[in-house]
Amino acid sequence: MADLERMILSARRAMVEVLELKPSDCVLVVQDPQCQKCSQAFFDAARAEGCATTAYVLPDHGRPLKAMPEDMAATVEGQDVVINVMSGSSDEVPFRIEWLTLLEERDLRVGHSPNIHEDMMDGGPMDVDYGLMVDQADRLIAALDEAVSVQITTPGGTDLALDLQGRRFVTDVKITETEKGCNLPCGEVYCAPVEDGADGVVVADGSIGGEGPPPSPVTLEVQAGRVTTVRCADPQWQERITQLLDTDTGARTIAELGIGLNPKARLVGIMLEDEKAYRTAHIAFGSNIGMPGGVNESTTHIDYLVHRPTIVARSEDATDRTIVEDGDLCV
Repeated sequence: MADLERMILSARRAMVEVLELKPSDCVLVVQDPQCQKCSQAFFDAARAEGCATTAYVLPDHGRPLKAMPEDMAATVEGQDVVINVMSGSSDEVPFRIEWLTLLEERDLRVGHSPNIHEDMMDGGPMDVDYGLMVDQADRLIAALDEAVSVQITTPGGTDLALDLQGRRFVTDVKITETEKGCNLPCGEVYCAPVEDGADGVVVADGSIGGEGPPPSPVTLEVQAGRVTTVRCADPQWQERITQLLDTDTGARTIAELGIGLNPKARLVGIMLEDEKAYRTAHIAFGSNIGMPGGVNESTTHIDYLVHRPTIVARSEDATDRTIVEDGDLCV
């Protein structure tokens, strides 16, 4: 069983080092009855730092939530930092996107933790050397800075080309003046590729956001930035993924490429942690409005994890450079 005191220390360090929490900050912790101990750890950690801290408890009734409860928007007034401790159902993605959009509009610092579990905060990916991750993220972003496209391949069958012209990579391991939201636990470098510039195939042999790991890989064929075909040996999973991709017109459009950097992240079947793990990358479809350059609107955003990626970046002068090889960083 996870120790609450260690969880509080982990939460406090993450909020200070990643979100630059100060005693003068006002903090709102969005609490989910399904994540009570994690919620309490963040609340107590903010209080321990000297912050004025309040809580908003998500209702049990009406789940899964499709939109914000009527009284929720008013809770952001006067806040500096918001911590979202929530269950991670894919059916609640529209609600989470609506809430995150409001927080971004208010220019708040945000730690977003959908489906966080206690062991992530006690010896897991939140109990980590943040300085090391910042250094690795900076090196990776610098190596990708001149890339106009990347090719991602994996032993599982992924072979996807992405247009990156005019798009930049950022990281969630440290907030900036322009990027004030992150996951907790954090640990990735990511970008929003050009929406009509993705071609190839994604073979998700790891977790799928909000759904967990499939019993057999899910294959997505992509043309001009949109998923055209879904295949899976399990017919129920094929139907479910197709349903998610048909949520709205933007749900099939490429949204994100992310690369995991957290040395303590494990493959546990929960995307919040899995996508931060070394030797993984994730490709998402749906909304990317909150990412630099992203213009695709959707009420959903679903990540697909791939293992042991090789990522080759091409610069404007057509020079190729291997950035990640078989999951290992080359920079």
